Amino acid sequence: MSVNSPFYNLPELPTFTLTSTDIVNGAELPAAQASGAMGVPGGEDRSPQLSWSGFPEATKAFAVTCYDPDAPTGSGFWHWTVTDLDASVTSLPADAGNPDAGLLPEGAVTLNNDAGQPRFVGAAPPQGHGPHRYYFIVTALSEPLGIDETATPAFAGFNMYFKGIGRAWLECTYEAR
Repeated sequence: MSVNSPFYNLPELPTFTLTSTDIVNGAELPAAQASGAMGVPGGEDRSPQLSWSGFPEATKAFAVTCYDPDAPTGSGFWHWTVTDLDASVTSLPADAGNPDAGLLPEGAVTLNNDAGQPRFVGAAPPQGHGPHRYYFIVTALSEPLGIDETATPAFAGFNMYFKGIGRAWLECTYEAR
């Protein structure tokens, strides 16, 4: 596994199925998932619809993240982190990452992304930096993480290391033009 993989240094976990009506694994993200807030023309900062199935029977909660390991930061860029989704939740509608839309289920905890906002922020790689990969990851958890909205995505990831029992993802790309 590549050092630049979001799964580097993480335990291998059983995989399950993640699908979306908005994004396609291996394809470029649509403008809706690019960041207008960060200056991408036509960007909407809209989180994609996501559905998952086939996760481990012992699942008690889920975490949903979007991560760009190619950001020129030395630590990647967390675009979205939602924790403590109940195990009965198996999908999120488009724009669930917008706190004003009120689409996340009760009990879900949204952490600040690396732009400092408790929401989904879309793709916005630097001009001329080449294509970036965006991993939309659902992690099945043995129990809720139990962290509050002041935690960082990295701290959530640290806790997922211990409580993750399954993982599903879609990998998309985006390049500034």
